[in-house]
Amino acid sequence: MSLNVIALGGNAILETDPTDEGQKEVIKNAAKYIADFVEKGEQVIVCHGNGPQVGNLLLQQKAGDSEQNPALGLDTCGAMTQGSIGYWVQNALTNELLSRGNKMPVVSMVTQVRVDKDDPSFKNPSKPIGPFLTKEEADEEAKKDGAVYIEDAGRGYRKVVPSPMPQEIIEKDAVKALVDAGVLTVCAGGGGVPVYEDNGQYIGVEAVNDKDFSARVLAENVNADRLIILTGVDNIYINYNQPDQKALEEITVQEAKDYIKEDHFAAGSMLPKIEAAISFVKDHDSRKAIITSIENLENVDRNAGTVISA
Repeated sequence: MSLNVIALGGNAILETDPTDEGQKEVIKNAAKYIADFVEKGEQVIVCHGNGPQVGNLLLQQKAGDSEQNPALGLDTCGAMTQGSIGYWVQNALTNELLSRGNKMPVVSMVTQVRVDKDDPSFKNPSKPIGPFLTKEEADEEAKKDGAVYIEDAGRGYRKVVPSPMPQEIIEKDAVKALVDAGVLTVCAGGGGVPVYEDNGQYIGVEAVNDKDFSARVLAENVNADRLIILTGVDNIYINYNQPDQKALEEITVQEAKDYIKEDHFAAGSMLPKIEAAISFVKDHDSRKAIITSIENLENVDRNAGTVISA
């Protein structure tokens, strides 16, 4: 039996239907694949993205902002979406397992992730969040909150926040205890709530952790055997969408680094997944990182997807 950290994308959860029921239905379908995997005897920790969900929550916060009901901070909104999506995953997995006669307990945990308060991203925020604004609206908002707004993808201006590199899962010992007790654990949602340490205390910060990098830190902290990053395709491709497109099946860390140097992977999508995978397996011959689709999850023991090893 191996210990697996499975990372689900937030964009996969909110595909087309942003309603409560629409997102629950997507997770309900994903739970079937995860339950199949668990019933093969695999230990599983699930983490998930929250990008579009926290973006929608920030819109709601802005719309309701008043002196009596002030908008909440980004760290709090991150925790709120950890709770809501964690509940959806916990509920879906519990029900799916019960339907099979499996009473394995499932728990979701609001997770803090330590970052370095001197991380360079705090001086150069680059992670877009929230709604698209006109130049005039962005300038007005910048006067109010002092934040940085940049043009994003030709669709308008968005607030950008730091995206520091995750360093440690604060609740890692609790996660280990749950796993050792046979509990299917959902944690580090949305990359976890970023906190920095100051005089022995953890302070929440206005920033966003990358979900895939946090999944890598989680996998390291619990000494997982495999990091499985689920995305919208069965394999990583080089020359993607070109006539000579090629699916990658088994590659080494060095080969992955070479493909990165050749600019095969988009910075905002596949690149962080591959960088997280490289960081997890390098210098560890026994570890594997797998990038594939959720439909392919049951086949990872047969080297399905793209397998990255030292």
